[in-house]
Amino acid sequence: MWHSYIKGFKAYLELERSLSANSVKAYLQDVEKLTQYLSAGERTGAGPETLNLEDLQLFIQWVAQLGMTPASQARIISGIKGFYKYLQLEHVVQKDPTRLLEAPRLKRRLPDVLTFEEIERIIGSIDQSKPEGGRNRAILETMYSCGLRVSEVISLKISHLYPDAGFIRVTGKGDKERLVPIGKDALKYIGIYCEQIRCHLTVQAGSSDTVFLNRRGGPLSRVMIFLIIKDLTRKAGITKNISPHTFRHSFATHLVEGGADLRAVQQMLGHESITTTEIYTHLDREYLRDTLQRFHPRFLA
Repeated sequence: MWHSYIKGFKAYLELERSLSANSVKAYLQDVEKLTQYLSAGERTGAGPETLNLEDLQLFIQWVAQLGMTPASQARIISGIKGFYKYLQLEHVVQKDPTRLLEAPRLKRRLPDVLTFEEIERIIGSIDQSKPEGGRNRAILETMYSCGLRVSEVISLKISHLYPDAGFIRVTGKGDKERLVPIGKDALKYIGIYCEQIRCHLTVQAGSSDTVFLNRRGGPLSRVMIFLIIKDLTRKAGITKNISPHTFRHSFATHLVEGGADLRAVQQMLGHESITTTEIYTHLDREYLRDTLQRFHPRFLA
């Protein structure tokens, strides 16, 4: 029973919602966690159509007792809600028992952000006498110029660059595409990389349209970008907890601090919901408070 529902849910996520393989896997793991709970208790053999709100609340209590963090609990609840939405669409259930299922309150942690000066220091620590240095300069310029996710920069296509128009086409989460403006410096260093470095590589099959390649002519991995940034951050003498995503956070924060419209920032980041983008208004307020605390002689926190 559960097997057929889960199989249908998987097809729904892949075909109708066009989610990535990782997202589909996470949703299915959440549902499988629920079946694990049922098989371990008194409801062995119970189908999803027989469960009510109380059953699901007990399931979340069980998840919490396993030692899962509030963030993990919230993710599981999101997965179960998605599953029941599918069951409603398929008329397996008439009423959604997850409608009143509440997720634990999460404390929103503000991400580390680089100042423009720190970004310049990191980029300035690149050894551009080496071929990979020219590539790394182009990567960081692109990440900061466009606010890309690491998955988006490693999958960027040559055919998706529109230098004359000043835009690039980015494939984001769920294979959704968006056009993002790109700065002249980023275009300049992408051009230098392609014309002076990339052209000398023996490109692997299937990678001919990928912009950024490793020394073997294949696509870069997420881990490789992470290691590159960690090494450059260390060389620049910056002690903040920096990852590739920090460049995306910095891009958005600097836009909001400069007065950019939040809807425009949402579109450039590829956020499905404006509430995800609103974290940068919190960052902006923290920046303002910090500025007053440091420079206003009579400011009381």
